[in-house]
Amino acid sequence: MTENELKALVSLLDDEDKQITTHVEEKILSLGKEAIPFLEKEWESNLSPIVQSRIEDLIHTLQYELLKERLRIWYESKDQDLLTGMWIIATFQYPDIELEKLKHELEQIYYDAWLEFRPDLYAYDQVKIINSVIFNKLKFGANTKNFHSPGNSMINIVLETKKGNPITLCVIYMLVAQKLKLPIYGVNLPNLFILTYKDENHQFYINAFNRGLIFSKQDIENYINELHLIPQTSFFEQCSNIEIIRRALRNLIMSFEKMGEHAQAEEVKLLLVEISDGGDLGV
Repeated sequence: MTENELKALVSLLDDEDKQITTHVEEKILSLGKEAIPFLEKEWESNLSPIVQSRIEDLIHTLQYELLKERLRIWYESKDQDLLTGMWIIATFQYPDIELEKLKHELEQIYYDAWLEFRPDLYAYDQVKIINSVIFNKLKFGANTKNFHSPGNSMINIVLETKKGNPITLCVIYMLVAQKLKLPIYGVNLPNLFILTYKDENHQFYINAFNRGLIFSKQDIENYINELHLIPQTSFFEQCSNIEIIRRALRNLIMSFEKMGEHAQAEEVKLLLVEISDGGDLGV
């Protein structure tokens, strides 16, 4: 379809006949993601509030479908790269954010840690170096003042503001640590996402939401007892990237619901369905 044909379609978006506008919207949506740049340009030049509003809805629908497509491709991929998964989640609110930009920012954090890192140190001391760089030098920390902000689940926002929720801080920490060849992985603890350092000789835990606090398996057992839960293996061992992305989506659903943004919460629930195995989708 030519640009003039698209312009002609957009000009019909304020038609009083509902059948015509519905047909036009369906026609534009059938063009897929290629229509987005044109619609953005038309939104800027169009002076009709009605047309602008309908263009916004069309752009959102097309971007949401693109996100779902990316998520499906990611879910079916062999490695289910964690940063790519977090980037896809971030495009829900920031569709223009580039994966390469996130990679560059994480590379800088890794470089800062690498400058101080010593492979010959004991495991605890290696972790303390990463803690020092991430939480002291770079000033990353818990967003306790605005805990339910959706931005806490958006890795681009956390990299920018240095404030996040447990899972996003853990993801940043884990990606840097693994690039340093450390056996650090995510752990799906109830109500709190944490990390574990696990090799043939050691296993201990790290709370990135509390400035990298190191603790033991016994501490987790005490925590589980306080919650009156039955201990499960998943509370102590590493989880997969798909489980991390599912949990990040559940956090985002809860954030939107707490903020009263129910339409966004429903859209994220549908994203969770896309990568579910038919199990419980509860937050």
